[in-house]
Amino acid sequence: MEVGNPNSQQVSSATAVLVGALASGVNGPTWSVVKATFFILALSLAAMSCLAFLSKDLAMALHVFVLVALSGALFFLLNRFLAETGLVSIEQQMQEMGLAPNDQDKQNKRE
Repeated sequence: MEVGNPNSQQVSSATAVLVGALASGVNGPTWSVVKATFFILALSLAAMSCLAFLSKDLAMALHVFVLVALSGALFFLLNRFLAETGLVSIEQQMQEMGLAPNDQDKQNKRE
């Protein structure tokens, strides 16, 4: 059973992410990719911090701590920004870029 607008066209996730990267606003699939990227970044920084503390190099541990703080602040600020602005639908972004078929095109296809 399809949820949402019955007239909306099905868009692949890759297309949705590409449109989300090029159009204004952020759509759901693009935000999911950004969250997954930050999760992988967190795993990488956790591994780097473990290695830095095991090597007992204070300069390296401090450097990794600064990277963790910067990435955490960036993720927090992105979440706050999206909480205030909200997500944009893929159809709206495609219409803004001129990729969605117009209503006249749909009517011409029906006739």
